Amino acid sequence: MSYVTKSPWLIHYDGSSCNGCDIEVLACLTPMYDVERFGIINTGNPKHADIFLITGAINEQNKAVVKQIYEQMPEPKVVIAVGICATSGGIFKECYNIMGGTDTVIPVDVYVPGCAARPEAIIDGVVKGLGVLAKKKEAMEKGLPIDTAKGKEKEEA
Repeated sequence: MSYVTKSPWLIHYDGSSCNGCDIEVLACLTPMYDVERFGIINTGNPKHADIFLITGAINEQNKAVVKQIYEQMPEPKVVIAVGICATSGGIFKECYNIMGGTDTVIPVDVYVPGCAARPEAIIDGVVKGLGVLAKKKEAMEKGLPIDTAKGKEKEEA
């Protein structure tokens, strides 16, 4: 993580989930895991966030909210889908209102599988996301277009 020049801020959004992954995301903030030791700060304002951490599947009601949060974030930005619901729709995939995983609405950079995803896997996913963020920032500084996960191999934690 020596390539990080400032503390990365993340915004967490819960789509339609059972809240298992949300509990594990909160566990990352407890003294046992202490994700803040890496300088990672949880914010409620998308305009300050570098990382969009999303749990739960996408449905018709939260689709617009997810898009709005993503569009409000400054470039470069990274999207991390945490848990099987955020990656593919999970156990709710066959429900009438579920569209699927996060990538049905916005591009995803890092997938963290699990039901519920373990705090260690979530932290690993965030660290991988920091690597993606550094690559995007470098591309931006060189004046190259920022690849928003389209047509490239995606990271998996």
